[in-house]
Amino acid sequence: MPEHGRLLVCATPIGNLGDVTLRVLNALGEVDAVLAEDTRVTLKLLRRYKIDKPLERYDEFVAARRTPDFVARLAAGEHLALVSDAGTPGISDPGATLVDAALEAGVGVEVLPGPSAIVTALVASGLPTQAFYFGGFLPRKAGERRKLFEALGTLDATLIFYESPKRTADALAALAEAFPDRAGAMTRELTKLHEEVVRADLAELAREIAERETLKGEVVLLVGPPQRRRAEIDERQVRERVEALIGEGVTRTEAVKRIAGELGVPRNAVYRIAHGS
Repeated sequence: MPEHGRLLVCATPIGNLGDVTLRVLNALGEVDAVLAEDTRVTLKLLRRYKIDKPLERYDEFVAARRTPDFVARLAAGEHLALVSDAGTPGISDPGATLVDAALEAGVGVEVLPGPSAIVTALVASGLPTQAFYFGGFLPRKAGERRKLFEALGTLDATLIFYESPKRTADALAALAEAFPDRAGAMTRELTKLHEEVVRADLAELAREIAERETLKGEVVLLVGPPQRRRAEIDERQVRERVEALIGEGVTRTEAVKRIAGELGVPRNAVYRIAHGS
């Protein structure tokens, strides 16, 4: 009996092809075949680094049919790499199906870490990072969205969602209605030439995006944790922190923004405290 092969789950760049790790490049060059969500996207990466390996399709439309075949090949001794269009396979993509099936069959699975749109967006947003919830793509139906938002209403964590650029304006309007007075952010085209990170209260953010004619690229939406009541905020400490940052050469506007991010509250609340209003 041949030894089992191995499934290598390879994180690939979310935009900039220079973000791939050396370990992933080595793995892609050594496996028997690369299973790709979109072979055209993965081919660009392989060509960039002069890797010549067979590419096979593995997306949501073929996962159910092809998973048993790939697991059988792994069990027979092949080494296969699994990649998604961008980021880490298994996160909001069909790769999770193959990983689960391989583990159930006793096949070795090795995850090679790398780029992640979730973590990149969270850090870029300036929102609290000590706890976060990732909800994948938002439901398209308004009723399903409302139920989801109600369930998450008291969760003390930053909420993170993927969204289509065509539905981003509607999604932000729904988020602003469900979570009034919360801080928010929209990231788009992360690590690419036209990367954009917009930070504002959700209502303000929804208005700004609604005024745009078009929106392109991969979008991540973020919602700050529930706002602390003003009485629970140490106003004296906020003022001292603002003055300390200004003393370090930070502008008052930037100081207010930083402290709002640290506390997970809208900037205007910190602004009022800092100005004694």
